[in-house]
Amino acid sequence: MSKKVLIVTGDAVEALEVFYPYYRCLEEGFEAVIASPAKKTLHTVCHDFEAHSETYTEKPAYQLSSHVAFADVRAEEYDGLIIPGGRAPEYIRLNEHLKPILAHFFEANKPVAVICHGSQVLTLVKEHLRGRELTAYQACRPDVEACGAVYKTDTLHVHGNLVSAHAWPDLPGFMREFIRLLR
Repeated sequence: MSKKVLIVTGDAVEALEVFYPYYRCLEEGFEAVIASPAKKTLHTVCHDFEAHSETYTEKPAYQLSSHVAFADVRAEEYDGLIIPGGRAPEYIRLNEHLKPILAHFFEANKPVAVICHGSQVLTLVKEHLRGRELTAYQACRPDVEACGAVYKTDTLHVHGNLVSAHAWPDLPGFMREFIRLLR
């Protein structure tokens, strides 16, 4: 039976951090479902690292259709969860339906993969993160530590069912480890 992977995101998701995992899951024969606050066409962004900037820069990227609204997600139907970064995490975590989705994956010990600013949504389930190790984009370190988690400086980190990475340059290892856990 094919695995089913849920990707939770919204507008301003970093394009590579949603498209790469989505297509990689499809390539593996998994069913990949993109969920957002409302079922709609999402507007992605490109975050890049440029020499003149102390942080990343942002440009508009591609459009992407979500398949389901958070309110209609039945988390028990999924085998794994991916949380991309970008600016989407800062506002999707305000959606009342997201916390129970996230909690299900931690309570059921299913694989969870979080990259870059995706760690911001984990503040919703900090009770599941106390003492856990994870990494994220360095600007998210305060969010990770506020959850009671241990911030790791490695660009890719696996701790139990949790795969985490700094940013899109880490996607090959990020997806390799997530797929390994999912199988």
